Amino acid sequence: MNKKHIEGGICAPLGFKASGVAADINGKGNSKKDVALIFSEVAAISAGVFTLNAVKAAPILVTTEVLKNKVLQAVVINSRNANSCTGEQGLKDAKEMCRLTAHSLGIKEAMVAVSSTGVIGLPLPMERIEKGILSAATALKADGSHDAAAAIMTTDTFPKQVAIQMELGTSTITIGGISKGSGMVHPNMATILGFITTDAKISPEALQAALKKGNENSFNMISVDGDTSTNDMLLIMANGLSGNVEIQIDTPEFEEFTLALEYVLVFLAKEIARDGEGATKLLEVQIIGAGSEKDAKIAARAVCSSMLVKTAIFGRDANWGRILCALGYSGAHFDPANVNLYIGDVQVMEKGTPLMFDEEAALKVLSQNEIVILGDLQSGNGSAISWGCDLSYEYVKINGAYRT
Repeated sequence: MNKKHIEGGICAPLGFKASGVAADINGKGNSKKDVALIFSEVAAISAGVFTLNAVKAAPILVTTEVLKNKVLQAVVINSRNANSCTGEQGLKDAKEMCRLTAHSLGIKEAMVAVSSTGVIGLPLPMERIEKGILSAATALKADGSHDAAAAIMTTDTFPKQVAIQMELGTSTITIGGISKGSGMVHPNMATILGFITTDAKISPEALQAALKKGNENSFNMISVDGDTSTNDMLLIMANGLSGNVEIQIDTPEFEEFTLALEYVLVFLAKEIARDGEGATKLLEVQIIGAGSEKDAKIAARAVCSSMLVKTAIFGRDANWGRILCALGYSGAHFDPANVNLYIGDVQVMEKGTPLMFDEEAALKVLSQNEIVILGDLQSGNGSAISWGCDLSYEYVKINGAYRT
């Protein structure tokens, strides 16, 4: 895949603008940006994937309905309030956010998606939301990606954005994205908001298939704390302004585009894992030699999600038994007598037998900011990678006072 990183985030593709403004949604006089807007100058083929939680926030229900037409021109997002578990009023408020956005931009309401993140169970302060939307519409600009990325943050410590360009045939395709996520992050869509833009011309079926596949290998492979939210949403808008021949499913061009999209999604997913609440280390779990890709994925996610593994990583303790234990309960099929385990470049197990490894060398590995655990199950050719972080004292502090 030919690609290069460029500046601009979600505004890097042709025809996209964005903004992020402060609307003081929680009413505490905070100047933090909390309303974001993403806008395409023309209608864009769109697709999405959503939380698997049975409890779905109002914006999820509204946007799922809007996406049935597979076309969007704008997305409005607020932080600080999830508009979740808010009953009929929550649905009315989510729809009103779409209406206000459409009116501000002069587009059809049916072409606006809505997304929210923050505290569950509180009604939206619609007067402040309305002012925020009007301000965001006025503030739209071609270099507004950073502002939008900042406005969707909750406990995130830094904005997350990326953009790449690739050559597809005789055309140059650009893909940009922003995301948020720090806590309540777990496989099965994780707890994230992600918004991707591209100027590629692509069929609705191909776009949905590419997003679904990319999500399975990115946001569905990260874990911070084992919780899956009510508001998880990943949307992509493709406005076709690059002028390429339309990408159809199951073609070489589709495979190239899917790889590029997956690269963007993995980049953002790793940024979320790196920024896990209270995290001090990025954890990457690589599983090779599994009987199937499915086995590899469930094994990698089990290790990455293990609270005992996470605390051992935080404490710089090469407690390989916790890794093997997680593999054992993951549901993956393998023979423990064949397993090789590595923490960084330090091998701690060979063919199911523990090794007398150098504890100082292991401590040096575990003192780094990024740590790789490799498990070779020696059962086949399946492989997968999952990302997460350590679990620190700070995580409890953050979540013990989340509402206050």
